[in-house]
This record gives sequence, structure tokens and C-alpha cells, in this order.
Amino acid sequence: MGSRPTLQGIARSDQASAQPWRFEAVNVSKSYGAVIANDAVSVDLNAGEIHALLGENGAGKSTIMKILYGMELPDAGHVAIDDTVLKIGSPADAIAAGIAMVHQHFMLVPSLTVLENLILGNRRFGGLMTDRRAVAAEIAALAAQYRIEVDLQRPVGKLSVGEQQRVEILKALVRGARVLILDEPTAVLTPQEIKALGLTLRELAQDRHGIFIVTHKLPEAMELSDRVSVMRRGRVVGTWRTDQITSSELVMHMVGRSLPASVSRPQLTPGSTVLELLNACVAAQAGRGELRDINLKIAAGEIVGVAGVEGNGQQELAEAIAGLRHVSAGDVILCGDAITNFPAAEILAAGVAHIPQDRHRDGVVLDFPLTDNAILVDHQTPAFQQRGIIDRHAVIQFTDRLIDVFQIRCSGREAPMRSLSGGNQQKLVLARELARRPRLLIAVQPTRGLDVGAIDYVHRQLIEQRSAGVAILLISTELDEIIALSDRIVVMREGRVTALPDKPTIETIGAAMLGSADRPAGAA
Repeated sequence: MGSRPTLQGIARSDQASAQPWRFEAVNVSKSYGAVIANDAVSVDLNAGEIHALLGENGAGKSTIMKILYGMELPDAGHVAIDDTVLKIGSPADAIAAGIAMVHQHFMLVPSLTVLENLILGNRRFGGLMTDRRAVAAEIAALAAQYRIEVDLQRPVGKLSVGEQQRVEILKALVRGARVLILDEPTAVLTPQEIKALGLTLRELAQDRHGIFIVTHKLPEAMELSDRVSVMRRGRVVGTWRTDQITSSELVMHMVGRSLPASVSRPQLTPGSTVLELLNACVAAQAGRGELRDINLKIAAGEIVGVAGVEGNGQQELAEAIAGLRHVSAGDVILCGDAITNFPAAEILAAGVAHIPQDRHRDGVVLDFPLTDNAILVDHQTPAFQQRGIIDRHAVIQFTDRLIDVFQIRCSGREAPMRSLSGGNQQKLVLARELARRPRLLIAVQPTRGLDVGAIDYVHRQLIEQRSAGVAILLISTELDEIIALSDRIVVMREGRVTALPDKPTIETIGAAMLGSADRPAGAA
């Protein structure tokens, strides 16, 4: 194939690592049919720099990063190192050129150890039959250099989310990467893990690595990055040194308007109890977590926030209430009536709405048009069906109303769901569930992957529902969100609920999430 410039050689040479380099996308364009994802995008990264990329959902951030990593091919433009064009047609080409991407959903094999994951597919080590003791010593030294604490002999499936992320970063370094692309790196981390990640990234930058961060979190972008670029509608609208621009200015560039510092939560007196769990248990099964003796009450006009490191039973809690998981012991009571293990359809009909954690898996059908997705839950009700025949006129009117009221950006009601950005997909799910006028709303990660404008919109919708007397169970890994919206906060850890004192700090919540503030679980 001939020689070509790479960044990998820089990664393995102390002399070269001290040399400056510049990695860039130049006038890159990419379209998907009539949708222009990237329009002559130019963005660059220097040795020793952390560069944050911000923008609304659908702004084109993910597309340009996928092009840099070889997951997508550009229609026009090119990728270069020091003005020399790189031929990147696949992730394998990118890895060979010293470019690595740490995805939001990690690419690890849970049943293998950390060491085995690092060796797997790495030709440098000769595969799984290599001398593991020697390789482990080399990797341990590399991990120590960059403050990456992880047990090489532990199965990945037993690691926390933060530990798995460290493994992904270590995997990139073991492969000789000098450019790291991190997709939403703080999305599911505790405050302590975010701090540790920041230290690692600074160590990497000081050693002449270059790091792109794609994020929706302005505080982390401001804290971690040296430069920040904003994308809007497929274009880069500007790049600034982070210390020369404010968060409010960045928001203005991202969404075209200013947003309040925080959502206003009026003082309300909670009404009668809407949801009550009494010693509710869910047995572990097929790799899924368990719930142990959950006692929890939520009143009308109250938001109860559930914080916790992902995988500690939050999803099981939501699904047990919604009738999607079998409750092995205890009771689930809705407005005084037991609904324990009722069919999901009956629970929804009783006044429960559910925004699921994974909208693609549980909330929408990506290949269906918006009209079909709008009535997924209620298509059998008299509002949309007469004598077994769908009333298309009613469906069209309903869908158009949701699109208008909830400001869903789309090419029309018949557009396939997958053509919408993640934020607009979430808006449709939220709109559909709120249109059902629920007594209880279960909102699981309602703003995950959303931009600041969409997050503000979702938060305001939740507060409006609270003011209307809806009981809301808010499950989120975003601690700022939990604190801003919740009237009471509990922490889930290892399938149990721990109530927290009034007005806990992020540090208090983070400590409880990690188990350093355990107290006996009681009624919350």
C-alpha cells in the first residue's frame, strides 16, 4: 500500500512525542439523501490540546467525528496530518494512523478480562496466545503513567461504567493512538469519576496527545477543554479559546437564543400518594440486576429523583412499576390500588406513562413514520380505532398537534423516525406520553444525549406536569438535573434505595452512589 504519514509512530517515540503536529478535517461535506449533515466543515486539533465540540442534536458533530475515525466516508473534503492527506476508509485505517475513538456505548467483551480485551485484535501483542505476564507489565506501566486505575485481571462485565471507560482509553493508548475522540465521555460518570477522567486527559495532553471531546455538557466542556467549537445545522459557526468565551455565549451560538441559568421550580404542597412500593423485590435474571426491599412513595405534584451509577437497579425499578419486570415479592400500589404484576397495557391504561431509558429499543420503531410512532401506546383506543380500523384522520390530526406543540423538527408527519435527530425523537416520545394525561410519569434518562436547548425544553415540560399534579419518578445519572428538578432525592446502589437529607450536594450524592455514605435503607 506504500508509506503514508501516521500518528502512531509519534506515540511510540519519546523524541517524536515532543514534536508539534496538527490533525484536521478540511472542508468536509456529507449528505444523507436530502439531509446535509456536514456542510464544508473544517475543524482541527493540535498536539497537547483538548478540543471540545458542541452543538444541538442534528448539528453534525457525530458525523464529522465518524468521518475522522473512518466510520463514514465524506462526500467532499479530506482529513490530514500536517497538511498531508490521510486515506481513512475504515476504523482500521484510523487506528493504523494513530486515531482512536471511545464511544459512548463501550466496545468491550464483558466475559473477558481487562487484559484480554486489550490484547484482543491487537497485532502488536500477537493475539490471545501472547506472553501475558510480559504484556501485563507493559500495560500496567502505561496505565500508571496516565493515572488509569484498573485491575487487568478482572472481567470487564464486573467493572463500573467509569472503570470500563478507563479500559477503553487504555485500549486506545495500547494501540498507539495520539488522537483520541471521546463521545459524551462524562454521560454516565459520578462526580468523582469525572474528576479522575479530567486528570487523565490532562496527563495525556501534557504528553502531546490530542483529544476531541463531543459533549452536551457545558460545564465539563469549559472545565476540560483548551478550545471549543460550536456546530449548528451542519456548519462550524465558530472556534474559541475556552478561557475567552462564556457558557452563555456558547449557548447563544448553539441554539440562537439565551437560556435561563436553571429551570424555575415553584413551591408546591404535594397531594395524596400516587405511587407506593412496599418491600418490592425483583429477582436477578439473565444478566439483569435485582431489587431488594424497595420502599418508596411519590405524591401528586412531586418529583422524586433517583440517582445512582448506571446498572444499580434503576432500570429494573422503572420496569417493575410499568409491568415490564416480574415483582417477586412486595407490592406496587397506584392511587391506593395494587397493580403488582398487572399486564403492562393495563398499567398504562390506569394512568402510568413511561419514558424508557433506551428510546430506540423501547420507545420508538425507527423505520415507522411519526404517525405510527405517535400512537404506539394507544393505537387500540377509541380515539384512534373504530371497529378494528385505524382512523387515519384522527392519527394525522394528533401527530400534527404533537409536532406543532412540542416543536418537533422533521420533514413531515410521514418522515421515518430514524430521520429525526436524537433530541427530536425524544421530544416525540415525551409528547406522546404526556398527551395521555398520566397520573404517574416514569422518566428514565429523559435528557440523555440531548443538547442544551432540548434539555431546557424537557425540564420545563416536567415542571409543568408537576404543577398539574402529576407524580413523577425521575431516574437520571445527571446529578445537576436531579438536584434542579427533584423535591426529594434517593440513591440506588446494588438494588437498594437510600434516602438522602434535604438539599444534598453533588458531593453528598456522589459519595452515596459510590457507597461511602451507606445508611440502612428505609422508606423513602
